[in-house]
Amino acid sequence: MSKLRIGVVGLGGIAQKAYLPLLSQATDWQLVGGFSPNQQKAKLICDSYRMACFSQLDSLAQQCDAVFVHSSTASHFEVVGELLKHGVHVYVDKPLAETAEQGEQLVALADKCGKALMVGFNRRFAPLYRQLKQQMQLPASIRMDKHRADSVGPNDLSFTLLDDYLHVVDTALWLGSGAGNLLSGSLRANDSGEMLYAEHHFACGETLVTTSMHRRAGSQRESVQAVTDGAVYQVNDMRQWLREDRQGVIEQPVPGWQSTLAQRGFAGAVQHFIQAVGNQTRPDTAGEQALYAQRLLEKMLRDAG
Repeated sequence: MSKLRIGVVGLGGIAQKAYLPLLSQATDWQLVGGFSPNQQKAKLICDSYRMACFSQLDSLAQQCDAVFVHSSTASHFEVVGELLKHGVHVYVDKPLAETAEQGEQLVALADKCGKALMVGFNRRFAPLYRQLKQQMQLPASIRMDKHRADSVGPNDLSFTLLDDYLHVVDTALWLGSGAGNLLSGSLRANDSGEMLYAEHHFACGETLVTTSMHRRAGSQRESVQAVTDGAVYQVNDMRQWLREDRQGVIEQPVPGWQSTLAQRGFAGAVQHFIQAVGNQTRPDTAGEQALYAQRLLEKMLRDAG
């Protein structure tokens, strides 16, 4: 059986920090090449990873079975659509598209073309978050905070919600194991329309879920706390695990061999997509799973006026 041929579209920060280091460690696949409109920059990056630099998106698509898309959100609808029409499986950074309506069109197109379309919610593949989801019993409440030391602006509230807060809402509701009914919430922006703070409350069956993000909290902290029947769990920055019950507090050390990309779920997400394509199975974060949190964010914006 021939190896899966993989390409990359968009060679910016997230591609260089997370995906290219993983994809270049090719085992069951072949990293064919990359494409970016900035050809001068693209050639330097492609040369450093010893892969071909393509000058046209369709030329890359013709040489690949699957493509990872890390271009701007504004380009997702056009780029993902073109790749699917060329018969290519697609992994794309969240959000799937600028609007849920565009995302729905891409999901329908992927189904029509019979191709896998996965959105990169890497936190769903973070080992400690997956362990928490598996171990906690009858959670009464789950709270997820993801703050920024000083990251107000320069983009508007809508952009920041889709670019960053979407991770929080998606992960928290996934941990809550169900569709979340939005109970209440607050969005605060400055006079320039830039996000300052967001907090929202959901009901996932019997579990109450809270999400929170402050853009100038003086801290880069990300944490999840779950209060369950018999234990309280705390996961900090996807690398510290605490469990407290009647016997005391247990702290689980991070395996010394585990890389940061594995801790943060990027390695797991890449492997999951490649296996889904190879096995012709549906990725976990496809279709409705990929769009549910985005629809909620659009509702939050409408409710906030």
